[in-house]
Amino acid sequence: MTGHDLKRLRQDIADAIGRPLSAADMAKLCGLAEDTGANTIRKWEVTGPSKQIAEQLRVLAMASDRHPILDNFNIFDRHTVPETERPARREAFREQMRDEVRRRLG
Repeated sequence: MTGHDLKRLRQDIADAIGRPLSAADMAKLCGLAEDTGANTIRKWEVTGPSKQIAEQLRVLAMASDRHPILDNFNIFDRHTVPETERPARREAFREQMRDEVRRRLG
């Protein structure tokens, strides 16, 4: 994940939950300390985050319709789920991810 990707992700998650996200909010989502986390996020928006944080953010990115549901979370395209139910189940999953983002933000 590049710095540009992180900036785009910040906007995508903000759009998904319906409110802007500050650098401090992104720090909370990454589990960074409040006092230094915002500065770290701003630095990462240039250089890109660590691999561990990038993976964590890829999971939270599923809250947005602009990001795919990762294969290990995608239980919707299995043959046991009727095709007519798949869109509703995907949307319910994305809403759960949005709720998780809101919970982490407090």
